[in-house]
Amino acid sequence: MNNIYFYQTSIGEIGIVEKNGNITNLYFANEQTPRDNIISETDTLKTAARQLQEYLAGKLKRFNLPLTLDGTDFMLRVWKSLAGIPYGETRSYREIAHSVGNPKASRAVGHACSRNPIPIIIPCHRVIGSNGRLTGFGGGLDIKAYLLELERKS
Repeated sequence: MNNIYFYQTSIGEIGIVEKNGNITNLYFANEQTPRDNIISETDTLKTAARQLQEYLAGKLKRFNLPLTLDGTDFMLRVWKSLAGIPYGETRSYREIAHSVGNPKASRAVGHACSRNPIPIIIPCHRVIGSNGRLTGFGGGLDIKAYLLELERKS
């Protein structure tokens, strides 16, 4: 059973999903959520929401939540690499491709980033183009820019 609960944040409404005590998904207001989720606020979701609010207030730099990720081996390696990008820093798609042992896989890294089921917590917003420009983000480029600026200032 998947539990989802929606929280009002400084970047809009966020839906967080939990299954068996682990966070599995985070949805922005502009994203469709699966209908099979039950709207129920669990202790795990309360903890995730509290940490998200602390992060958005510039007080939390690293999430400490139980996560369950579902993806290909390559995606899991990319998401693990994203989780290792320090707060306030960015990496290019090319740098992430190198970090997962496949230097020519920049596009595949971009695809894995776009499939990240738990954005912000797994910080795909910290990945930018090699020219320094902001590229796609599920919550929109305005939210990506906001998160990067928040981290830069903190």
